[in-house]
Amino acid sequence: MPLSLSLRTLGRHQVVQQNKARWQARVCAKTRCLSNKEPLSSSSSSRRVSLEVDYDVVVIGGGHAGCEASSAAARAGAKTVLVTQKLDTIGEMSCNPSFGGIGKGILVREVDAMDGLCGRMADLGGVQFRILNRSKGPAVHGPRAQVDRVIYKRNMIETLESYPGLVLKSGSVADILLERGEDVDGLAARRLASQDSESAQLSATVVGVRLESGEIIRSRKVVITTGTFLGGEIHIGLKAFPAGRKGEAASTGLSKSLKDAGFRLGRMKTGTPPRLDGRTIDYSRMPRQLGDMPPTPFSFIHDTVPHADNQISCYQTRTTAAVHDIIRANFDKSIHIRETVRGPRYCPSIESKIKRFSEREGHVIWLEPEGLPEHTDIVYPNGISNTMPEDIQVQFLRQIPGLENVVMTQPGYGVEYDHIDPRELKRNLETKRVSGLYMAGQINGTTGYEEAAAQGILAGANAGLSAAHGDGVASGSEPPQLVLDRSDGYLGVLIDDLITRGVEEPYRVFTSRSEYRLTSRSDNADLRLTRRAAALGLVRDPARLARLDAVEADMASAQALLERVVMSPNSWVAKFGGDVRMAYDGQLRSALDMIRMGFLRDDVWTGARGPENTGTGQQQQQQQQRQPARPKLTRPPAARISDVVPAWADVPLEIQRRVITETMYHGYIKQQEQEVSLFKRDEGLRLPADIDYSRIGVLSREEIEKLSAVRPDTFGAAKRIDGITPGCILTLLKYVQRNPHSQGADQAANSGAVTQI
Repeated sequence: MPLSLSLRTLGRHQVVQQNKARWQARVCAKTRCLSNKEPLSSSSSSRRVSLEVDYDVVVIGGGHAGCEASSAAARAGAKTVLVTQKLDTIGEMSCNPSFGGIGKGILVREVDAMDGLCGRMADLGGVQFRILNRSKGPAVHGPRAQVDRVIYKRNMIETLESYPGLVLKSGSVADILLERGEDVDGLAARRLASQDSESAQLSATVVGVRLESGEIIRSRKVVITTGTFLGGEIHIGLKAFPAGRKGEAASTGLSKSLKDAGFRLGRMKTGTPPRLDGRTIDYSRMPRQLGDMPPTPFSFIHDTVPHADNQISCYQTRTTAAVHDIIRANFDKSIHIRETVRGPRYCPSIESKIKRFSEREGHVIWLEPEGLPEHTDIVYPNGISNTMPEDIQVQFLRQIPGLENVVMTQPGYGVEYDHIDPRELKRNLETKRVSGLYMAGQINGTTGYEEAAAQGILAGANAGLSAAHGDGVASGSEPPQLVLDRSDGYLGVLIDDLITRGVEEPYRVFTSRSEYRLTSRSDNADLRLTRRAAALGLVRDPARLARLDAVEADMASAQALLERVVMSPNSWVAKFGGDVRMAYDGQLRSALDMIRMGFLRDDVWTGARGPENTGTGQQQQQQQQRQPARPKLTRPPAARISDVVPAWADVPLEIQRRVITETMYHGYIKQQEQEVSLFKRDEGLRLPADIDYSRIGVLSREEIEKLSAVRPDTFGAAKRIDGITPGCILTLLKYVQRNPHSQGADQAANSGAVTQI
């Protein structure tokens, strides 16, 4: 007989009655029966959970992860409800008013390729667009947009309000309701609260949530996307108070529930800078930064953006020695600067910068308007997040050039919050400890809108697919799932890093984290992921698939155009005017070959941007002195492609960029495809889910602890765990081969060896 309990009371002997009449006779023998009209409480052993459900999927939290999770679950065919404290804060940009960046911009493109929302919303609200790293190769280009907060949030709310299959509900979740199978003696509950999360994988299943109001929402799946609200605490100077965001309450009950259930919780911190009144800033003394013209949208279904012709400018200033002296003298007035809780290394507070880089005389600050002038005058000073007392913040702000008379509209503050150990997650972001419970966003130890949105779409899609397909029970097979590995894109890298390595500091994506960045670029995310998502029913817009078909056809046509122009070396030299050195080997070469060799090229990525900085001549000279000159690369003389292939000028610019990129990287991509093949082979070798690493005698204590904590599902994942040696991998391979009863033993026996040990 199934037993029901709340996540908070998990591990105890409490039994929750079912409210179906056909179960009452069996249940009443053990518990007291109550009327169906009586509300259900997670703390009472005499309350009941109906076998019917109100929704297939409940998503907790209306941030960027929650928006993507709820919409993805709905697209997967699941009846979904998004529960959040305040409906008018859905899609709120809590920190910086921007999306994208190096690595992050590729994540936004990958979310969009799977019909996600954030890329489209950023395009509609974008007020300045730039491609970062434009001077480098296309593999590391980072699309970025400055976004109007008001427009972004308004469009996100309107989109979700009318989203088919999705309901928005205001409320705070206090607890998760669970159900576990026959285990009257409580053994399963004890296993669930143990540190070995994998052994408890099937001992409990989500059946719904309880709100702080006492209301019960019954569901098949639950996705938690609480961001910084999970046990959140705000710090300003020596003041500390519970909150997930300024003016909004923290989620304390849910944090306690997760801890009581045995989840390993950690503590992290982040911060946000003060907000400034832009009308009190003197921009005349600052270098100006302009956007790209024309701008490059995030979404693959957009050709342009609404505010392309009225993009705003950002401005650059710097901290000074006086600023550093004020902050350094007041370190003792901030409780947030303690080292016991880790903050983001790659987006540190100004206090951390001053402590770690004491030799520097100044740090760059970007003044970024939070929207169009008709919506706001607030400016976000990117680079000076801090937790100093309000009066100290005003003091050091007015020592910054251009901010001598600035008015601070909101002080900067720090936030500490709880997160789970992401090694407790499967690749589909379902927890190993509780079936049907998914996690996405900062609760998994990440930082940033883009990382949250990417996790949200994956967790929501998988929760929705499992719920919509009934967990595969009817068909006798596993339900379809969206599972990406490192070779599929940056979302695969993000998930793999989290579940195999865990986190010691807030995790953010960089291009350097991917071994396969030549094939995981921002320009080809649709080619990599759109059809894969469509096969799972996650692409709702037929226009997106039609556009993808057109892009592929246009690319093939443009490539064929270049392949048709074929000449001998003598003819090519004559075409270039004789100023070209190339082998006179008589081999015919196409225009495509000449692009690969560097003799033909078009500057399709340059020339779109306005001046990087416009300021006084002295300011520009000082900036040039601070930036070391890059060495000039010597290249063979080259002609423009359109000079040799006139029809090339008629090819759309975006298609030109894609074809040239694929052509330039052709040889490297072939090599990387071989590496991916070896990687896939390792990922295809499964490790048994029930393996007891302590029984493999030759493993060290450290190896046993790390393998038991992560419980990798493949040999490839095991190899990526820090501290796992090649010898350990060979030992695991031999162990699995000697135990044919174990899952995956046949694969290991037939493999011969794990590759690239």
